[in-house]
Amino acid sequence: MSEANGDEFEDYSAMELWLHDLSVDSATRVAGALMIFIGSLLGVLLGIALISTNVGEILAGQLDGSDGLADVDGIVSTALEDSTTGGEPVEGVRVSILDSDELEIGHDFTDSGGRFSIDDVPRRTSTLLVDHPGNRTVRIILVPGDHAQISVSLMLGDGLDEYDMSGESHLSESVLIGSTIAALTLLAGLAGMVGGLEAYRGDRYQRTWWLSFFGLWSRGMLFVGPMFILLGMGMAHLARDQFTDHREE
Repeated sequence: MSEANGDEFEDYSAMELWLHDLSVDSATRVAGALMIFIGSLLGVLLGIALISTNVGEILAGQLDGSDGLADVDGIVSTALEDSTTGGEPVEGVRVSILDSDELEIGHDFTDSGGRFSIDDVPRRTSTLLVDHPGNRTVRIILVPGDHAQISVSLMLGDGLDEYDMSGESHLSESVLIGSTIAALTLLAGLAGMVGGLEAYRGDRYQRTWWLSFFGLWSRGMLFVGPMFILLGMGMAHLARDQFTDHREE
């Protein structure tokens, strides 16, 4: 019998013999299970960190400041007249923020690039007022912090142009997407941890592989978690003959 076994491995290279020894050693499967579990655990921690963000604070704009303040940034340029004229930044334009009582709560003057920035404005419905000699006055109703940048176009002449941007915020959609990603990250990490336990038990190879594959999407510490899971999956694949269902096939 031993002579037959010797003939079986006679043509094996040193590397092949080493891999064969690993494949029949239960420590290989256990080590793979541990790597899958650790990599997935990192993903679970990431998911918990993402979910722990206070959604209410996001919707209320509290992430811009602990006291409910936000910055209003934007650019002022001339209105486009045709494909060749207009769209030039305007320097020295006074931009003000008014509260609901029409009282000024902040202002700034545009720089050479037409940009302005008014810091620490309360996050409640306000009016952005742009008044510049020789141009129509612009009034924009908005909620500070709902827009990354406000673009204002100045038109020559007298009069008033009013716009309402208070209902254009996409924060709710952003929160929904962020919460969904966080939940999927947590679920993927949990699936990977179950895959690690399955690999440790050594009963179901296919279940181990698929659960570990889902665990890859948990992205624990960016590439560190997936790297651990991939190494663990490789070791589980090497030791696949140790799984009960694989032996039965």
